[in-house]
Amino acid sequence: MNNKEISKIFEDIAELLELKGESSFKVRAYQRAAHTIDSLTVEAASLWSQGRLKDIPGVGESLAQKIEELLSTGRSGYYETLKAEFPEGIVSLMDIPGVGPKTAARLVKELGVTSVEELEQAVLAGRVAALYRMGEKTAERILRQIQVVRRKNTRIPLGEALPVVEEIISALRHLPGLRNLTAAGSLRRFAETVGDIDLMGTAADAEAVIQAFVHLPQVREMLVAGDTKGSVVIHSGLQVDLRIVEHEAFGSLLQYFTGGKDHNIALRDRAHRQGLKLSEYGITDIKTGILEKFDTEEAFYRRLGLPWIPPELRENRGEIESAEKGELPDLLELRDIKGDLHDHTNWSDGHTPPEGMVEAAVARGYQYLIISDHSAGRGVARGLTVERLHHQAELIREMNRRYPITVLAGSEVDIRADGSLDFPDEILAELDVVVASVHSAMGQEAPRMTERILKAIRNPHVDIIAHLTCRLLGEREPIEVDLEAIFRAAAETGTALEINAMPSRLDLKDVHIMRARELGVPLVISTDAHGPEQLDVMRFGVGTARRGWCRPEDILNTRPWPEVAAFLRKRVKVAKAGTVSPTF
Repeated sequence: MNNKEISKIFEDIAELLELKGESSFKVRAYQRAAHTIDSLTVEAASLWSQGRLKDIPGVGESLAQKIEELLSTGRSGYYETLKAEFPEGIVSLMDIPGVGPKTAARLVKELGVTSVEELEQAVLAGRVAALYRMGEKTAERILRQIQVVRRKNTRIPLGEALPVVEEIISALRHLPGLRNLTAAGSLRRFAETVGDIDLMGTAADAEAVIQAFVHLPQVREMLVAGDTKGSVVIHSGLQVDLRIVEHEAFGSLLQYFTGGKDHNIALRDRAHRQGLKLSEYGITDIKTGILEKFDTEEAFYRRLGLPWIPPELRENRGEIESAEKGELPDLLELRDIKGDLHDHTNWSDGHTPPEGMVEAAVARGYQYLIISDHSAGRGVARGLTVERLHHQAELIREMNRRYPITVLAGSEVDIRADGSLDFPDEILAELDVVVASVHSAMGQEAPRMTERILKAIRNPHVDIIAHLTCRLLGEREPIEVDLEAIFRAAAETGTALEINAMPSRLDLKDVHIMRARELGVPLVISTDAHGPEQLDVMRFGVGTARRGWCRPEDILNTRPWPEVAAFLRKRVKVAKAGTVSPTF
């Protein structure tokens, strides 16, 4: 079993224990374990083989035994026994967002449904709406969430969704009286993939805004056009919902629909301990029943005794505890980036001459830009021979005399299957920056792949490892590699790891960034641009770094080039000496 499968079983156990009426402490223990396992940078199976399951935060003897059973047998006797105490099908119903254990139990007991498909038929037949205290709105919500579950596998990369949403927002901004229009949900949290889109706003004439929204040219199908809510499917197949509320309730609505799910659950627990109840409408005093509305998220969080928490952090990964202590990080901003350290031109597989890339970097206010065309091993990318690399270096020296920016001579060098590099060390030593990456033999088993990358990391001339896991969102799974070993080696040698900003990659991902940062690994954010327009994807890398809790000081290319160069020179000197890395 992989981490995601183990995490899912622990989530199911937590929900069944809650339905059974077990203590909240026991329920939270399984929820925390599920979240932690899903966020691990190494497979639990690897930790098990090393006898290190109890090194996982929140996993004691009992949970470690259950993980071991899952890994060794593919099943959990405790889980199977627990499921047997409830009607058949209840677990599958609880997979529907918004259908909690108690609702699922009612649906099974009162309607006899045992699957998502049977529940859908019950909704369409009006049987759910007819249940006591259910009604049409609840039935409609359940039907919509069933559709959401079915679309989970059709989530699209953030980079495809965000431009479409920005186009919709731009088309609506001019409407009279419309204010606060913004995206919520996973898009606002800058999650790597997006399902449905939630837009929020306030307006004097809500119905007019909804009508304008559902009749936009981007709309393929109108689903709902009410007084305050519209729902459409746009031509890309994404569902987009727009909610318009009164100005004084906007902060509550935005916080509620931004999520994430685990963050909001933790907030609700905190509020309950304070005698408060949270909803999309505001915060209710449980004793008095008085509802407070909030026009801003800042006011909403302040009522709970917390500072505002940036959306990218709202995943219940310690942000609430950090907020309580006043220790939230001052997150990186796009304006902090001073240069790009992974770019291609038409000398290899880019489509623009070096001059075009440099001019685009100057226009964006960068202080430096690397030209890092592929090495010879990438034949399909017209990789450079040593002779062509020397010719390009001459051009780069000439461009440094012509442009008000530092142009760096570099290369994206292939890490071969045996861990050797495309260019010999004496050639690599001539370059300003060496970026190394895997492009072939991606099916190697984890031990071999790990040693292959470690060999590159230990080469004193390699400055950056690019797109470490080689994943392509929705197209190619990540390689099998011991990330913990890679991170520790990178921290020891001072080798930087790349956060590849290309929306199809976003590699490293957020939880990997968090772990690398904790270990002191130098990080860079690069675009891997193959043309001037792709320099703009830097914002996706910054957003992903923010999800990994990165501050400006955690990212190497927030520094002026002289500081970056000094760091790299010191790193090479230390690596050759075989001692520990310089302080990052």
